[in-house]
Amino acid sequence: MAILGIDEVGRGPWAGPLVIGAVVLPDDFDTTGLTDSKKLTSKQREYLSQSLFSANISNIGLGWVYAPELDAVGLSAALRLATRRAVAQVKSPFHEIIIDGTVNFLSGTKLERHVTVLKKADFLIPAVSAASIVAKVARDTYMTELDLKYPGYGFASHVGYGTTQHKKALETLGKTPEHRNSFKPIQSFKNTTAIGNLAETKVAERLTADGHTILARNWRTHIVEIDIVSTRDDKVYFTEVKYRKTDDFGGGLAAVNAQKIRRMSLGAELYCKACKVSMQPILLAATVRGIDYEIESIIKL
Repeated sequence: MAILGIDEVGRGPWAGPLVIGAVVLPDDFDTTGLTDSKKLTSKQREYLSQSLFSANISNIGLGWVYAPELDAVGLSAALRLATRRAVAQVKSPFHEIIIDGTVNFLSGTKLERHVTVLKKADFLIPAVSAASIVAKVARDTYMTELDLKYPGYGFASHVGYGTTQHKKALETLGKTPEHRNSFKPIQSFKNTTAIGNLAETKVAERLTADGHTILARNWRTHIVEIDIVSTRDDKVYFTEVKYRKTDDFGGGLAAVNAQKIRRMSLGAELYCKACKVSMQPILLAATVRGIDYEIESIIKL
């Protein structure tokens, strides 16, 4: 009898998506090592997740609800929505559904009567263990990518949970669009957008005073964003602005690493192509610090 196992990851974090995994194990799948994802190392989870996807991707569904949608509908509704999205992706037949926990997230659907809810199912039932593993690996991968997009928060280490490191980062950097504003601990922090706009305005004013003409603010594509684009003396400048309330995270330039510079170079190339700019591109990094938004430096990269 084929079992559809269901488990969730990301119910409690302050940031990032909620992810539901849904898995039907193939009859010949070796279940050795399958257990609650929290009891496995990251390497073990990644190996098992890859094995599960290699076995048959039609057996696996992943339901995602991102922070803005979760805020809009509430956590309970988000759990139901993510479960339905996950189950809809599973094409393999099954005869029974087991959901880890105490709540039937499929209540009110035609599948409701096939559901058994079971505490610690992710430890006891291989299909549920598999669901917990694929969901955990998918979400952790997403949070690692966020760590590159929003340096200084430590998303790769705490994956959005309310750690001391995360709280300190929020106090210093503000909250990102990935933070769950409906969660009470997040509601007291400022948005990075507001903070970033103030810092960028200060830098734009300085560049203008130095003879630059501002061409664009927050120019973006779906893969990259440039804070300030300006021109002076037949050159076009692409400026990354980094604000830090304190130096607890290494100062603004600590976030302008080699990967960030590569993304800036790509952004400059895309801007010049889209706007038909033939001038020589130059990359700049500006650091802004403190409650007075003092410009510490503007350097060429």
